[in-house]
Amino acid sequence: MNRIPGTEAPAAPSPAGPAAVRLLNVDALRGFALLGILTVNIWAFADPYYAATAGNPAHGSPLDHAVRFLVSVFFETKFYLLFSFLFGYSFTLQMSAAERAGASFRPRMLRRQAGLLGIGLLHGALLFHGEILTLYAVLGLVLLACRGLAPRRAAGTAVTLLGVSGGLWLLLGIADLADGGASPGAGSGPAEKLAAFSGDAAATAGYHAGHFAETFGALVLIQGASSLAMFLLGLAAGRVRLFAEPDAHRALFRRILRTGLPLGLAGAAFYGWSAVYRQGSALETLAFAVSQVTAPLLTASYVVLGLALFRTARGAAVERALAPLGKTALSAYLLQSLTLGVLFTGYGFGLIDRMAPLAVAAVVPGIFLAQLLLARWWLRGHRYGPAEWLLRAVTVAGLPQWRKQNAPNLQGP
Repeated sequence: MNRIPGTEAPAAPSPAGPAAVRLLNVDALRGFALLGILTVNIWAFADPYYAATAGNPAHGSPLDHAVRFLVSVFFETKFYLLFSFLFGYSFTLQMSAAERAGASFRPRMLRRQAGLLGIGLLHGALLFHGEILTLYAVLGLVLLACRGLAPRRAAGTAVTLLGVSGGLWLLLGIADLADGGASPGAGSGPAEKLAAFSGDAAATAGYHAGHFAETFGALVLIQGASSLAMFLLGLAAGRVRLFAEPDAHRALFRRILRTGLPLGLAGAAFYGWSAVYRQGSALETLAFAVSQVTAPLLTASYVVLGLALFRTARGAAVERALAPLGKTALSAYLLQSLTLGVLFTGYGFGLIDRMAPLAVAAVVPGIFLAQLLLARWWLRGHRYGPAEWLLRAVTVAGLPQWRKQNAPNLQGP
């Protein structure tokens, strides 16, 4: 499952300098990641069979399967990795911000992770039991301990984590195949979720609160190693100024596209096919094992292609459009959960299991466009999104400026 975390925008130099303009790509990629997160998370609200061990019997047409296949191939297991990578990169920018402010970095980041944990716990208990902010708050402490790693060692540790995780999932899949590999039924989970989300607000809140701890444990097993690996890769990328100086890394980008893109797509196709047509089987476990290794390659390809796009005339307009949403990513992530809750659960219209997959997918562009416009409007008068302001207040143990008193600025604090 893709669960996602938003983080406050990274600290940046003055927008008058060239480095500030280049750092728009960080916010723009984070804004793009929010599209992927929304595309995946909507199914956790709209389909009671999402992440179950059997498919939804009410939506089993070839078109339904095609929609789910495309989502699985291009979005699932890809965009939480992108957010994790950007979290690690932004961590290095936070280090620079603390140095410029003359503040001790460790206590500052401990406060920040505590604030993220608090937001995550409230989010998970009230809006979305599958949220990932809590996991990021915990893994961020590991990243804090590893902040002194040299880029090569951080990257090597990340690759090892991905390899070991993929290997363990592979062994689990092989063991399952040896045991017969039959797909189990969905059990009572979908019926319980459908009843809760079709009920009133109290039923929905009770479901989120009651399943939060259980889902957190599952996320640790499923996404913990890969999220930490991407944290470390982001740390390494920040050390070598990957986004600030992209021209210095053209050889790396070419290797990613020549090798990583085809391998990532092949692994994603295998994962998508098994997730849709062999749901809950040992083969799906094997495909997930493959995805642990290949999904980061496809995510890296998304980054490289995004950076290349942003360097074009039309791509620069896309970059500017995405950047405000990326700066308010934490607020936008929380708002996504609230919006989906109003649409699909007892918090609002209770549309869970009432829309075909194509209709569910069609909702995504509308929500995303509304968020783009809202973020742009909000930042005309404010320096931070609401959640970003709160998290920064905890981080710096003070009250940051709330409203702008000068021209709009799409850069970080």
